[in-house]
Amino acid sequence: MKNTPSDSGEDKIFASPQSEVAPFSFNESVVDVFPDMINRSVPGYGEIISSIPKILRHYIDSDTLIYDLGCSLGATSLSIARTFPTLPITIKAIDYSDAMVERCKQRIGAYNYQAKIDIKQGDICLVELAQCNVVIINFTLQFISRDKRQALLSKIYDALKPGGIFILSEKISDEDALMRERLIELHHDFKRDNGYSELEISQKRSALENVMVIDSLSMHKRRLREAGFKHQSVWFQHFNFVSMMAIK
Repeated sequence: MKNTPSDSGEDKIFASPQSEVAPFSFNESVVDVFPDMINRSVPGYGEIISSIPKILRHYIDSDTLIYDLGCSLGATSLSIARTFPTLPITIKAIDYSDAMVERCKQRIGAYNYQAKIDIKQGDICLVELAQCNVVIINFTLQFISRDKRQALLSKIYDALKPGGIFILSEKISDEDALMRERLIELHHDFKRDNGYSELEISQKRSALENVMVIDSLSMHKRRLREAGFKHQSVWFQHFNFVSMMAIK
């Protein structure tokens, strides 16, 4: 393994009062602290990343093609490559953020696995998908306009080979108002326990408003059905964060 780039800083982006909180974006400042930010903000993130390769054991062979859509710094792609070090699988990792893509290329380049990981910048709603075995979207659909989500899932279904698997991880909004508020508070407690202050929690929430638009679990299930997936299930949930699998 070569030297990895510096993206291991502590997330202090919202630690100081801001007179006007700008909309959240995956810029260079976020990239510099992203691993710390997501692990301290998303309950179960590490478990999801480490569990995905275990799920994929039944779907991977030497000529497998995997799409990692909204790949950020490549944590999912690296987890898969690390789990199957001798298989020459192909992973196409795509992210919209130029800063993420450049740093992801540096991170992937620091390792030497048999898997071919091709990292590109692009809009996953517009990119053409080849016939594939696996598609993964982790905490990315929530940043895409609602009116584009169904078309994206339908495109994924069409690209998957029969028996292929789609893994979708998202923050969700409970349809029961009381439970929704309870889960939000539990999530905030999780962030407090991980060292975030009330100011940081409040300012980040403001930054994410109208940028991250979350759906209910039933909406996600409905979209998957409309895309064509007859077999789907939630395989992981921690508070209001879930990961689903759907099989073509």
